[in-house]
Amino acid sequence: MIDRLLLAAVSVLLYAVDVPAAHAEWPERAIRWIVPFGPGGANDLIARVAAEAVRKGLGQPIVIENRPGAGAVIGTAAVAKSAGDGYTFLIGGTGVVTNSLLLKSIPYADSELVPVGMIAVAPSIIVVHPSIPASNMTELIAWAKAQGGKGVNWATAGSGSTPHFVGEMIKEATGISLNIVPYRSGGESVTAVLSNSVPATSEASIVVLPQIQAGLLKPIATTYNKRISAYPSLPTTAEQGYPTVEIGHWAGLLAPLGTPQPIIDKMNAELQAALKTPEVAEKLSRSGIEPAGGSVADFATFIAGERKRLGDIAVKAQMGEQ
Repeated sequence: MIDRLLLAAVSVLLYAVDVPAAHAEWPERAIRWIVPFGPGGANDLIARVAAEAVRKGLGQPIVIENRPGAGAVIGTAAVAKSAGDGYTFLIGGTGVVTNSLLLKSIPYADSELVPVGMIAVAPSIIVVHPSIPASNMTELIAWAKAQGGKGVNWATAGSGSTPHFVGEMIKEATGISLNIVPYRSGGESVTAVLSNSVPATSEASIVVLPQIQAGLLKPIATTYNKRISAYPSLPTTAEQGYPTVEIGHWAGLLAPLGTPQPIIDKMNAELQAALKTPEVAEKLSRSGIEPAGGSVADFATFIAGERKRLGDIAVKAQMGEQ
């Protein structure tokens, strides 16, 4: 009888030890981080810098796979429909929040993706062609109002992009008339301002800081919630009296629904450790990108808040497909 009780107790103990051991084996092979944008943009850079540091902590390769197209829908859908086995993740951005708000139909549900952790933010910068007689928000608004009924053209990286939201925020906060001009990418919209085909836009710091520093674009404000580390002389929109004009080009990690929580927690822990290293902070900050970080719960709260905030803007401005 005692022998049987001892055997049962040992079996229970071994089972209890074995359950976490199954999770402890992860990862056993390379992990994919899918970026739903082309190479060279803010989200791609953030992904590659973070992946290199996280790889060291996990002891397995992290492969960056670019799957651009359809406003990030193609890459996002690929992850949403993947197995939740801990080997496929999404480098998500604003489109993760806004696509379901703006598009009549997308091939996945928001609930098919779960948050893992925020990585970093490339602050958005409002810029104008150097010929425009404005160096701050007050002067920009005065100049725009002086244009009369024709309004001012505002370049965006496409309908529903972060620059589109910035334009709608400015319209709502100031009452000026902005004509939204969508381009296929942030690069094209910035080129339009550089050539003075369109006088103004906003774009990620990594995209416009080189042109600002070369005198080819004039900065007006950053729409981030604090000044940019790589360009601290530029005031925020809030500092200039427009706190509701706030948004950034953020990048965070998401996983397919069904990914085990211990894997999500471990990946988040490795992200936090990576973002605290001087090497990662330096690589991001020199491109005008601000490391963010935070817990899984922090990221979930951020996504829910942005979905409500940007959803209200999208409805009021009729930004969605008609």
